[in-house]
Amino acid sequence: MTFSPKAIFQRVDRYDGVRPINIYLLRLLYILIFFMLGKETWTHILTLHGPWNPTDAMVSCVWTAFATLAVQGIFRPLKMLPIVLLEIFYKVLWLILVAYPLWSKGTLAGSPAEGTTSAFLWGILPIVAVCVCELHLQPEEVNMFVWLGAPSFRSLIAIV
Repeated sequence: MTFSPKAIFQRVDRYDGVRPINIYLLRLLYILIFFMLGKETWTHILTLHGPWNPTDAMVSCVWTAFATLAVQGIFRPLKMLPIVLLEIFYKVLWLILVAYPLWSKGTLAGSPAEGTTSAFLWGILPIVAVCVCELHLQPEEVNMFVWLGAPSFRSLIAIV
């Protein structure tokens, strides 16, 4: 068996016609989510002493669950696309609602939102990992509810 660099850019049936390069990018994204977010959230949960603030506990549990679910994405990258879409959505929404108004007024630099803005600007990586491939959607696949029964790459992208 020989390795061909061109092979990673060709569509394969194994992944619903998605190119291997996109699968590798998705796996890299899931690994980054798990290790970077997971380290921070699991450390916070496991080292907290004293009573939990209910809101802090809820936020910590949501982010820990999000990071832990990314492990499943390493092994089944297309089935876990909804968590990538969630990541893209909340980052873009936060940048529009919080960072852009501060930036347009010239008050983003030095504000508490500056660090989060810098981190969320890296949100371009999941967009690249999900949307780089060219899609040839059939009209019946462009249905927002198709992915509810059987999530596939094409049907999930169709709702975006």
